[in-house]
Amino acid sequence: MVLWVFGYGSLVWNPGFDFDERIVGFIKDYRRVFDLGNSCFLAYRIFIGVTCEVFYRIIFPSSSAACIDHRGTPANPARTCTLESKSKAVCWGAAYCVKGGQEKEQAAMQYLERRECEYDTKVFVDFYKEDDPFKPAITGVLVFISTPDKEANRYYLGPAPLQDMARQIATASGPCGNNRDYLFLLEKAMLEIVGNIERINAGHEDARVIELANEVRKVLAKLKEKKITSPRISTKSHLPRINIACLPETAVASSR
Repeated sequence: MVLWVFGYGSLVWNPGFDFDERIVGFIKDYRRVFDLGNSCFLAYRIFIGVTCEVFYRIIFPSSSAACIDHRGTPANPARTCTLESKSKAVCWGAAYCVKGGQEKEQAAMQYLERRECEYDTKVFVDFYKEDDPFKPAITGVLVFISTPDKEANRYYLGPAPLQDMARQIATASGPCGNNRDYLFLLEKAMLEIVGNIERINAGHEDARVIELANEVRKVLAKLKEKKITSPRISTKSHLPRINIACLPETAVASSR
């Protein structure tokens, strides 16, 4: 048996598991949306500097279901990709093949179950390549998606205006990095897949990734400008200066 997994978010540029083959292509009747929340509790602050894997091994030493991909906090969750069912839509990405035995497939699935824990639904779809968009190149490809219901899936944020999403993505960050880096890396990956930005601007199915990334850049530019032009607050104290004489060494009490 062979396992095929379709990546349309961070899996496109950072699969994180051992695979044997990678094929660029697309699936049909789904479109990519940034409607899924991605956050972690604030305890991560004491572990700044460690990798995501190490962080979650410390926090969840015995849990195989602990998420290992967080770019936000509960107060300011990140927005990451999920798929929305839509007739005649197309979503580009990469399909990964894992073969070599049940043990290797189980290791990949255990990793993906932790990493994709915000996605509460698994579906199997047909995968197509550009050179033959009508005949499936692979059937039964596994895809992680989320239920578009805030009650059924606590990570689901739902749609929002482009400007609101851009502000959220520009400012959210967590133990695995900034939300904006997630978007910019996805943008870079999509440009590599599609070939050039002119093709995307000409009406490519994933043009919204580029549009959202450009809107985030506008927000970042405004935040930078605001930071530069904001008045500096003096750190000088208005309290009278007090000279404190050092105590002689003999006055220091022993702690023994």
